[in-house]
Amino acid sequence: ETNQVVANCHKVPAKTFSRELNSIESNIRAFDIMLYRLHRFNPNIKVMFTVSPVRHIKDGIIENNRSKARLLETVHHLVDKFDKLYYFPAYEIMVDVLRDYRFYDIDLVHPNYAGTSYVLELFKQSCMSEETIAVSEKMHKIFLAKKHRPFNPESEQHKVFLDKNYRQCLELSKQYPHLDFGEELDYFER
Repeated sequence: ETNQVVANCHKVPAKTFSRELNSIESNIRAFDIMLYRLHRFNPNIKVMFTVSPVRHIKDGIIENNRSKARLLETVHHLVDKFDKLYYFPAYEIMVDVLRDYRFYDIDLVHPNYAGTSYVLELFKQSCMSEETIAVSEKMHKIFLAKKHRPFNPESEQHKVFLDKNYRQCLELSKQYPHLDFGEELDYFER
């Protein structure tokens, strides 16, 4: 109706849209504009690209591969052209390194826990400092603790558990004020 380009829209019926495969050139133009604006907003910005390893097979495996190929070509053109642009090969890791289907969910499209864990570990090793890894591991423990459902919420043991995690959230909040632990602090304070 509006002839505007969209990546996806789940609020409007699919029949409303026509699908077309963008050219590499039009992708590069669109990213050039976006990256120029981002750089003007923040000259020190660093951008990490990756391509989703999820196969979009609704239009067929051939169309999926054509689309991924254009996206990969676009991204590598940009990374070669600009400083402070990087590429993490999540797609290649899943398709070429973990090509065995035991790393995929039952639908054979989505990576399973083992696949995503392997990719995440490689991402951490190649893209995160030791400090960032340590903080992310502490945060992960807090998020897991928040999901924990106690057998006896009134027990002394559970109160100690809540207090320990509350103090951990406070400590991380003081060390890293840009991280928001408001929801977790509220949860562990009860």
